[in-house]
Amino acid sequence: MKIAYIHDAVYPFVKGGAEKRMYELSRRLARRGHEVHIFGMRWWGQETETELEGVRLHGVCRALPLYSRGRRSIRAAVAFTRSVLPHLAKEKFDVIDCYQAPYLHAFPAKTMALLKGTPLVITWHEVWRGYWREYLGSLGAVGRVMEKVILLGMADRVIAVSDQTKDDLISLGISVEKISVVPNGIDFGEISGIPPAAERLDVVYLGRLIKPKNVDVLLRAVAALRGEFPELKVGIIGDGPERGTLEKLAGELGINKNVKFFGFVEDFREVIGLMKSSKVFVIPSTQEGGASIVTLEANACGLPAIAVDHPLGIDKRLILEGKTGFFVKLSPDAIADRVGTLLRDEKLRGKISANAMELSRSYDWNRIVGLVERVYSEI
Repeated sequence: MKIAYIHDAVYPFVKGGAEKRMYELSRRLARRGHEVHIFGMRWWGQETETELEGVRLHGVCRALPLYSRGRRSIRAAVAFTRSVLPHLAKEKFDVIDCYQAPYLHAFPAKTMALLKGTPLVITWHEVWRGYWREYLGSLGAVGRVMEKVILLGMADRVIAVSDQTKDDLISLGISVEKISVVPNGIDFGEISGIPPAAERLDVVYLGRLIKPKNVDVLLRAVAALRGEFPELKVGIIGDGPERGTLEKLAGELGINKNVKFFGFVEDFREVIGLMKSSKVFVIPSTQEGGASIVTLEANACGLPAIAVDHPLGIDKRLILEGKTGFFVKLSPDAIADRVGTLLRDEKLRGKISANAMELSRSYDWNRIVGLVERVYSEI
């Protein structure tokens, strides 16, 4: 098959869950003999086209900052949308897979799909519904309408990255027959072969430092735990617009000696090594859309996961309550209580660790790529 992916951000130049998913699937599809193209911004330099691990990358416009004031940049989305159509028009594909964000690019993707007689897949990561107003204010109504228009009128098939996303799509009126669940994955073999880092941690967070990730709540939980665990070591891996605010908060809470901000860590092996050197993984995010690659990676490292119970958070089927981790309320006390329990009870932590590693095996990318290949073949 000749497959086109459309997404403004391209891994490894931009590192995020959606970008990692596209990278892992596209290179594995290329290894299976498919011709795979990715249409995104030119993150790699001035060349319009380049190749990465057998996948052809098309830079439809210069790279622009994806975020402005902590939110997705409308300017960048418009620039990408305006530029993608002429590049798509040059070739005919068997399947076009358009990733959900930044939404606007679904319109030129559908235009080209109709002109070329190509089926259009939209990979959907999260359904926002009421969150649109919180995210965009008065413009939220436009986003909410656009979300439904794209889903109901454009896609020949919708790929949901979690069962929770599938349930949310059905609630919007999408036919269950139109939805295929293809979850996110991990490279279990690679993770298994990486040794722990020399630096020891008790708790680790991995992700962007933006408001919906609620890292401030984790810092307040650390402050609550410090009385019982004065030598508590917490690693914050990642960067983003909230980093300065979070570092200032850590100082105000008097936990600078307990918390280390690693910033963005380029080397994946170093990231996994740091996770393996820890005991507990905490992801207080209320914006995951059900799926979470970093949670799967933490499980593969043998870490119990503590996540927030929230409609836009992690799918309840991704973390098995009491077996591979726990869901808690979004509060410092609730997070501190669960972290404290796991740090005190080494036997419990060991049991959950073994369960988490076993669960993560079933999410290996080599299995997931077979699922997405089947969806493309069917349509």
